Amino acid sequence: MARRIVLSSDRDEPSGSTEDLTIDYTDDLNEQQYAAATAGEGPLLIVAGAGTGKTRTLIYRLAYLVETGTRPQQIVLLTFTRRAANDMTARASSLLDGRCEKVRGGTFHAFCLQTLRQHAEAIDFPRNFTVLDAADAADVLSVIRARGDYGDGEERFPQKNTLYSMFSSATNRDETLGKALTKRYPQFTNLHTELKQLRTEYRQYKKEHGLMDFDDLLERTLELLNENDDVRHQVASRCRHVLVDEYQDTNALQAQLVRRFASVHGNVTVVGDDAQSIYKFRGADYRNIFRFPDQFDDTEVLKLERNYRSTQPILDLANRVIEQADRSYDKTLFTEKTEGELPALVPAADGDMEARFVAEMVLRLREQDVPLSDVAVLFRSSHNAYDLEVELNQRNIPFVKYGGMKLNEAAHIKDVLAHLKVVENPQDAASWNRALQLIHGIGPKTARSLIEWTTETAEDPLTLGNGAPFSDRYAARLKQLFSTLRHVRKDDTSVNEQVEAILDYYQPLFENKYADDHPKRAPDLEHLAGLAANYGSRQRFLSSLTLDPIELTALDQEAEDNEEPPLVLSTIHSAKGLEFHTVFLIRALDGTIPSRHALREDGGVDEELRLFYVAVTRAEEDLFISYPMTQYRRGQGEYMTTPSRFVEDVPEDVLEPVQLVEEDAVDEPTTSPSRNGEAPAPEDAPEDDAPSPPDPTDADGLPF
Repeated sequence: MARRIVLSSDRDEPSGSTEDLTIDYTDDLNEQQYAAATAGEGPLLIVAGAGTGKTRTLIYRLAYLVETGTRPQQIVLLTFTRRAANDMTARASSLLDGRCEKVRGGTFHAFCLQTLRQHAEAIDFPRNFTVLDAADAADVLSVIRARGDYGDGEERFPQKNTLYSMFSSATNRDETLGKALTKRYPQFTNLHTELKQLRTEYRQYKKEHGLMDFDDLLERTLELLNENDDVRHQVASRCRHVLVDEYQDTNALQAQLVRRFASVHGNVTVVGDDAQSIYKFRGADYRNIFRFPDQFDDTEVLKLERNYRSTQPILDLANRVIEQADRSYDKTLFTEKTEGELPALVPAADGDMEARFVAEMVLRLREQDVPLSDVAVLFRSSHNAYDLEVELNQRNIPFVKYGGMKLNEAAHIKDVLAHLKVVENPQDAASWNRALQLIHGIGPKTARSLIEWTTETAEDPLTLGNGAPFSDRYAARLKQLFSTLRHVRKDDTSVNEQVEAILDYYQPLFENKYADDHPKRAPDLEHLAGLAANYGSRQRFLSSLTLDPIELTALDQEAEDNEEPPLVLSTIHSAKGLEFHTVFLIRALDGTIPSRHALREDGGVDEELRLFYVAVTRAEEDLFISYPMTQYRRGQGEYMTTPSRFVEDVPEDVLEPVQLVEEDAVDEPTTSPSRNGEAPAPEDAPEDDAPSPPDPTDADGLPF
């Protein structure tokens, strides 16, 4: 037998040479981008404004590191979506060569999952642990709550989804449960002792059954690296360069993980824009980007300010908006596209008129050869678009709406995945519970008895042996379930075949459970089977769906090959990172953006300001900001609204007022948009000195 010699992976790398570079970095990049892409070793913070080519800069830095001698396997690229990581490595490969495809990384959660799959046993977890999505984790909490004495008193106890949210909030912000309750769930502070005990039981339950939720992937990885120095050194030694995209969106755990990953070599490049940190509700802390220079000695800070997306008038508004922030990096966006229409502020009489205005303008843009898919209507919350959706349907304008349910959140998809999960991890009691209760006659009590027998007594958890607690009433279906699971477990069964086998078994259960709408749900099952064909292992398939879920609403409404690509309706959060020829920002009201909740929360208004900034900077050529001047509220009737405070004091030479008029009120109707750049100032101002909105019946304005 040949003797094996193992070579160390953390040897010193040659520094590489800049004399024989194949890419002309000076020609391909502007001066600021070049400085960032070719910076030396050590910590580097790139503060990149909206539309300044940060992704391009990061791709060139990736290629530069490889070209100057860094082994691609020792570069870790961390992003917030798997697609972003794949796109970057693919573009770097086309720019340089195939070596860039060997760069490691992906999302924080995915990279932590890879690390835990290798080292989970060091923290007493099996390597084949199951990853719970948010809904599964809430179900586990429900099981633990039901078997304890929680919620038996007179005081209202939190529901399962609230429990998961409060525990997740504390974890991602790296704060005590008591602090999380005081800041975000004050109505439950009197239950602190019971909730703390429940959280402890939840952690124990997951460990006993080989389960981890999203937060565990980060928290347990940090625990692994903090408590096992040999493992930390082994992991960090393979991270010669750590590159992090969208650093402003990191939470407390992710910022700590970056420091651990870079703890051996000290080479870390983070890219971000403090003005675009809009995920506070997920635990993101924009202050991380300000703390970075303090946490890494000798940090080099570079800026990207030249915008390649928007016209200068749109950037002037963006710069003006972000000036209102309490804290931000000093940067000013500029572009060579100096000409363009001013952004427009459009008051409408009510929500119906606002919807008609948007629909009419969308049709005019289409007549001007602007594709519907290059136009976006953005809003703070999904319900803000209801009036517009009705109007678009009446006019037969196709649209797709983003910001809804994910594929793996749909109940029928979760049913199928539960069967795959119990094969992958027979200790996954939550998935067993879901699969078993699909069978008619099996309720929570019987399911619990079967789960205890399967996970604690049976020699083979996928075989019904002597002593299994089941009744003749459902014996046949139960035996069919276990037979299907054993077939799925076979080593020579592809992932696609596994899903098909489960679907065959599941079909009658599916039609019974969703009797009212199973034909509508059926295409989702077909899509799931198609996705499975792209994966070589069941574990990778399950992890992928959990860590990088697919938009269900997008699947439902995508255009057929022979149809016109649809207009985009999206929450601002879902539109981050995208760009459109024309953007309509609707319902720009105080109480909507900023939201009423944000007005009561410390730092909430600044978060909403950044959200407004993100919406503004999605526009390339035209930007319309509209709001209804009156709304209806139950119990109050019709009332006057107030436009968003973020546009109140913006001068007219930056944000142009536009007046809407009914077409029959115009002496000479026109079909092309016109703006009223010289609207007379209102004679009477309200008591708070805010300018009064223009009268929508004024004859000088935009007919529609």
